[in-house]
Amino acid sequence: MKPALTVAALCLALSSPAAAQNAGQIASVQRGASCPGCNLFQAPLSGLERSGLNLSGARLRQADLSLTVMNRTRFANADLRDVEAYGGVFSSSNFSGANLTNASFVGAYLDGSAFSGATLTGANFSGASLERATGLTQARLNQACGDEATRLPRGLSIPRC
Repeated sequence: MKPALTVAALCLALSSPAAAQNAGQIASVQRGASCPGCNLFQAPLSGLERSGLNLSGARLRQADLSLTVMNRTRFANADLRDVEAYGGVFSSSNFSGANLTNASFVGAYLDGSAFSGATLTGANFSGASLERATGLTQARLNQACGDEATRLPRGLSIPRC
């Protein structure tokens, strides 16, 4: 290969996403299938109504989960960084060990969900209901934010956004 072509090929390779989404896996979840460990990067799942899915260990980074109903869904150890979950309903879901860095759960319903070991750095829970959530600690909530409408388990508080 000529040097100019080698440089052009290298530039093209570096500008492409390293691990782009998997359209087939996204379509499978949209149809209601569980997909543990799947690559659902930037998945358009807004408005989806599916309960009891297993998305443990899945890469959902930057996915749109706004206005979804995903009760009893397993997100354990999933990558949920930068997720938009505005108004989503996730009652009794499992977020244990999940990375929710900079995720937006504004107005979400998360009662009964498990958060043991979850990373909440920069997560926005303004207006969210977490009253019966488990596994939340004050130290972890201090890394997130909410507002006066955020509902938390008794004895816990959250910094204002």
